[in-house]
Order: sequence, then structure tokens, then C-alpha cells
Amino acid sequence: MIKNYFKIALRNLRKSKTYSFINITGLSAGLAVSILLLLWVNDELSYDRFNVNVANLYKLAPKFSDGSNPTIFGTTPAPVAVYAKKEIPEVQDACRVTEDWTASVFVYNGKKINEWHNCRVDPSFFSMFTYPLIKGNPQHPFTDAHSVVLSETTARKFFGDEDPMGKVLKADDKKLYTVTGVMKDMPENSSIKYNMVFNFEMLEKEADTTGYYGSLPIDANWGQYNYDTYVLLKPGANAIVAGQKMGAMHRRNQNSDFNKNLVYLLNRLTKIHLYAVDGKEQGMMIVRVFFIVAVIVLLIACINYVNLITARAMKRSKEISLRKIVGAGKAGLFLQFLSESLLTFLIALVFATGIIYLVMPLFNDISGKNISFKPWSADVLVVYGITMLATLLLAGIYPAITLSSFRPLEAMKGKLSGIGSKGGFRKVLVVVQFSFSIILITSTIIIGKQLKYIREKNLGYDKQNVFSFWMRNINDHYDASKAELLQQPGILGVTESGVDIISNHAGSSDIDWDGKRPDQQTFDISQMPVERNFLEVMGIKLAEGKGFTGTQADSTNFILNETAIKLTGIKEPAVGKRLTFHGIKGMIAGVVKDFHFQDMHKEIRPLLMQYDKQWRGKMYVRTTGKDAAKALAATERLWKKYNTDYAFDYTFLDSDFNDLYKSDTHVGVLFNCFALLAILISCLGLFGLITFTAESKVKEIGVRKVLGAGVPHIVALLSKDFLVLVAIAATIAFPIAWYGLNNFLQGYAYRTNISWWVFAAAGTTTMLVAMLTVSFRCVQAALANPVQSLRTE
Repeated sequence: MIKNYFKIALRNLRKSKTYSFINITGLSAGLAVSILLLLWVNDELSYDRFNVNVANLYKLAPKFSDGSNPTIFGTTPAPVAVYAKKEIPEVQDACRVTEDWTASVFVYNGKKINEWHNCRVDPSFFSMFTYPLIKGNPQHPFTDAHSVVLSETTARKFFGDEDPMGKVLKADDKKLYTVTGVMKDMPENSSIKYNMVFNFEMLEKEADTTGYYGSLPIDANWGQYNYDTYVLLKPGANAIVAGQKMGAMHRRNQNSDFNKNLVYLLNRLTKIHLYAVDGKEQGMMIVRVFFIVAVIVLLIACINYVNLITARAMKRSKEISLRKIVGAGKAGLFLQFLSESLLTFLIALVFATGIIYLVMPLFNDISGKNISFKPWSADVLVVYGITMLATLLLAGIYPAITLSSFRPLEAMKGKLSGIGSKGGFRKVLVVVQFSFSIILITSTIIIGKQLKYIREKNLGYDKQNVFSFWMRNINDHYDASKAELLQQPGILGVTESGVDIISNHAGSSDIDWDGKRPDQQTFDISQMPVERNFLEVMGIKLAEGKGFTGTQADSTNFILNETAIKLTGIKEPAVGKRLTFHGIKGMIAGVVKDFHFQDMHKEIRPLLMQYDKQWRGKMYVRTTGKDAAKALAATERLWKKYNTDYAFDYTFLDSDFNDLYKSDTHVGVLFNCFALLAILISCLGLFGLITFTAESKVKEIGVRKVLGAGVPHIVALLSKDFLVLVAIAATIAFPIAWYGLNNFLQGYAYRTNISWWVFAAAGTTTMLVAMLTVSFRCVQAALANPVQSLRTE
């Protein structure tokens, strides 16, 4: 019986080649787009879920509540992990993780290899997280403070086919490290990704205790918030209660006004990738949007199928009637039509799979992902199963019920009853379909407009024709190097900063000023150590004062931005007011106009700039533009003079700026592609409907032409209903699009506005595309020979 159902289904597909082509093409494209998007969504949601203990793994974030604006740090002091494990009953284990830049060039058997992706961890790291060791003991991964665990790829890079265990690497920090383990490469969907894992114990033993934080060892220093801390809670433990206990634990060891309201937030490991430390959505909004787009595209493809199947019901009414008259039951007919839908879906799925194979490299390139498409893998099979079930429910059940419910006598006379018999339901589906398309077009315009706004917004400094690099050994010869570079053609200015101007996350709460209120004890300010000429070279404007003077007094002079002045409540004129920072008593020497030193998802934070010869790191070189190549060549020669062991690694500021919004750009490009495909699929369905309408009105068209109707009249007759539906769709789509896009733009502190012309452009574009689709088939029908059509009808 089942075999017979599929045989009849195949026969009907062959019989109606045009409609079969439209159905299969629309479903194939819809399935391919939906599956690609669902794979992207699944990849985003899968971050860190490979960990066996994922349900009980949390990252700590200290929260300081002082007034209405709490301050939340993403890092903690080092002792928190040690004391939490001992004193908090809810904590089963704890681990610290910190990036390590002290060594990046390693030598083995005379071969030098650069490796930057390094970190230091506690030994509990390999028992808490699921990063399997191929060689070594996960319970005791380090034998001493100078042990290292390598990733599989890194071990092969260093040692080839040799056994790496026990091998010794000489690093550029003048230390020797012994390989005590080899781990599998950390997965792409891991929020923790490193190639070399060193023992945290070395920091405990060899930390610098002569700096600002004094002589306290790391495990007793409660004021240095530099470390990522993860805890493994016992099953059933309350994370909120554990965080409160950790706050109390911190106060017992460091009691001050600064942390009097301190609690620790415990953020689930699975949320780190998509949420900020305060729990606000970051990437999760995009995940939701892409999931909705996947559903919309699938719905549009299914609506095409339903519309064409129900529209052509009259063509099959006599077949169904005869089957019923000779004894076919409703259940049998239902199964037959469902099998037709299933066969169409399976054929479409095969084509969709082929499309995905072909476009996957391009998709990965556009999305910035590295998704491997394997149809037999569990993740892909789940996505296939979901789309298959959704498609059959949306596009298979309803037509099967409708077609199997015909009354045979009425159907034999050409009269159909039931839902969709007068085309009303199909019109509703067309409106829904084009509403979705208009929403996608509007979204595409707004996303593009926002990205253009980011690119063109005045940052408060000049990023053009400036390249930068971390100085390494040039640090010790900065003044001489600067003087040498300024003699070179093409170089207009040279300066330096201890942080990256594009993405600066350094900050401190150790600040005091005249008039500081009790509710400002946890006031957190970003800090930027700079060279005296930094403002001049980078094109940053002063709003008040003269800034650094070039005298000894600069070591106690501070420059604040306008936001800092506003939030601290320092009254104008601010210049000359007392200010203490990190124990340095000084005064405000200038106020700079606000400039962006973080991405535009965040508001400009209060900023303090100081002249600090000890905290240097990144050199900025401004060129003439046309002589940039000469400037780079001169800088590379200088680099090789002081950094013979390192490759010259530089970037231009405008390139760094674009990298900040790489994910936003990927989203914009993907949205453009999928919105275009959604519109094409909608138009494919519209083409099918207008084709059917023209075929069903062949006699009417012939009579009208014989009676003198012209081509414009015939085109208007066939197309006006569809264009009215598109207009209704626009009316419904505009408020929905405005609401959704307004929420989307809230994710940017600095954003474009939603102008009326965006909706006008989206509506006009959709109307024009629909008119072109409809007019092509209408004109074809209108130009047909009426004599031939009347004779055959």
C-alpha cells in the first residue's frame, strides 16, 4: 500500500512538471537556508556544553553596589578561588585562569617557534573542565611550577612525531619549561581557547611584589582583580547563596568601604559566550534573530507549497471523487496526499543537502565560522529531523486534510467546499508570506544603515594612516627609537600607550578627588597610560586646559574625559582640581573631549590619562599615507635591531577598528543573503499562483480579448488582487519591523535612527519585485491567441 502511495505521488510529480519544479525549488532553497541558519544557531548555543560538569560550572564576577549604578568586574582577585574551595560549603572545586604573555618564543633543538595563545591555570583545571589529556595525568597535570601542557597541534608543531613528554622548551622569558602533558585541541565552541597551558604556581612563586600592589603574595592580595575564576558547585547547590557567602568571605579578609556591599555573581559557563558579566544579552539577541529568520524562510517555502497544492485542488477534484466513489476512504486519501508531500520534501531535502555542500565554504567565510557539515552527524540529523517535522506539519497535513475532505458529487460538478475553496485562505498565506519578506528587507536596510553609521561616526580621534605594534624590547629604547623614526620620510608622528586605543579595558576604582560622595566609593574609571604627545599625534581634542606640559610635573598631572568630569561631579573649571590615583597625589591638567576607546555597543566610560614611563607597550606611528610603505620599512628595520627573535607584527588602526565589528558585519552580510533568498522564494510562489490563475482563466481571457480587451486590461485583471495583498502585507509588516528593529538597536549605545524612508524603500522594493513577477506571466497570458484557447477549452 505504501509503495503504491509513493508510485502515485511520483506519477503526479511527473505529470505537473512546472508546479513540481516550483514546489521542489522553493522547498529546496527554503530548507537549505533554514538548515544553514539552524546549524549556525546550534553552533552558537553549543559553546562550552561539551564539558561533563557543565551544569555546575560557573564563572565569578564581583559586583559592587553603591547607589543605583552597580559596578561589575569580569575578573577577580587570586585568593578567591583558594578561600572559596576551603570555606564555602557549596563549592566543590575552583580554578583560576589568566592569559600569559611573558613567553611567546620557544626554542627546541635550535628551532624557534612563536606561540601567543598561552595561559596559566591551577591543576584543577583539567578535572573541572573536559579538555582530555592524550598524554599525562589529568589529576596531576603539572610536576612543578615550570611544567607545561601542550595542545595536540602545538606538540606536533614543536616535536613532529617525537614523544613530547619530558621534553624541555627554552622560552624568551629565560626560563625552561618541561612538557608534562598533551591535550586534545580545545574545541572551536569553547570560550576558553589556548594552545599552551602553564602552571599557575609559577605566578605565586615569582610574582613581582615591588609594584603598586606592594609586597603581598598573590594568594593574599585581595585588591588585584586580574584573574578569571571558575567554580564547580556541588549538585543542588544554590549559586546565589554561594555568591553571597563569597562576598562575606572577601570582606572578612579585606574589610573596606569599597567592598562593603560586595557580592559575587555566579554566571553559568554556558552563558559566557552570549551574555555580558551583568547578565545582559550580547550575542543572544543575534541568535534569536537568526532562529526567527530560519523559521520565517521555512514558513515562506511551506506557504508556497500549500498555496500551489490547494490552488490546484480543482484539477484533482475529479480524480479524488472517482477514488471516493469506488471505495477509497478518507484515511487512505489522507495518507496518499501526505506521501506526496513527504516525497516532495525528501527530493527537496536531497537538493538542499547538495546546495549546503556547495555553499558551506562560502557560508563559513561569510559567517566567520568553521562549521563542518556532515549529514550523518548527530547535530545535523537533529536539525534535519526538526525541519522535516516542521515542514510536514506546515505543508503536508493541511493540504492532505483539505484534499481528502472533498464531497465527491460536488467535486464532480466542479464545486469545491471547505477551507480555501474560494481562495481566501490562500490570500491570507500570501499576505503572511510577503509580510515576512518586507520585515526582512526592512531589517537588511537598518542593519546596513547601523554598520554605515559605525564606520562613519566621528570617533574623537583620527584613525587614518596610523599603524601600531607592541614594542617588546623597543620599550627599553623608546626615546632613541622615536627620534630615529621621526627622521624617516613618510612618518608624521610617533607616540605610545600602555593600552590599545581601539579596545581599552584597563580600569581602577582607586581614585579620589575633592567632593567625592559616599555613594561613589566604588566609582570605576578606565585608565590609559600615554606618552606626552599622545593627544597631538592621535588627533584628540582638549575641551579644557593644556594637558601635559613636557615638565617633571607631568608625572602627577592627570587628564580626564568629559564623561569622567560629568559622573564625578567635579565642577568646572576642572583644571587645577586635586585628584589622587593609585596613591599618586596630583591635579587635573586637562579635560579631553569624549572619544571612543571601546566598541560602540558600550557607552563612553569615564577615562583618566596619565604620563607613565613604566607602563608602556604599544607604539603608534602616523604616516603620510602615500609613503606608508617607506614608514613601515623603516620601522621594520628598527624592529629587527632590538627584536631579532620576533617577527614584526603590526596592524593599521582602521583595520583594528573594522575587526571590532567583524561579527556585526558577518550578521549584516548573512542577513542580506537570506533576505534576498526569502524574497526570491516568495516570488517563486507568487509566480506559481499567477501561472495557475492564468491557466484557470484561459477561456475568460479569450472571450475578453475577442470582445476587444487589450493587454493592459488583461494584465490588470490578473494582477490587481495580488498587488493588493502585497500592500496589505506592507501595512501589517511595518509596525512589527519597527518594534523588532528598535529592540535590536538598543544593543548599541550609539545607533542610527529608524527613518520613514526605510519602510517606504522596503515596501516599494517588495511591490516592484511582485509586479515584475506577476506582470511577466500576465503579459504572456494576455498575448496568447484567443482563437486557440477558446478552441481547446
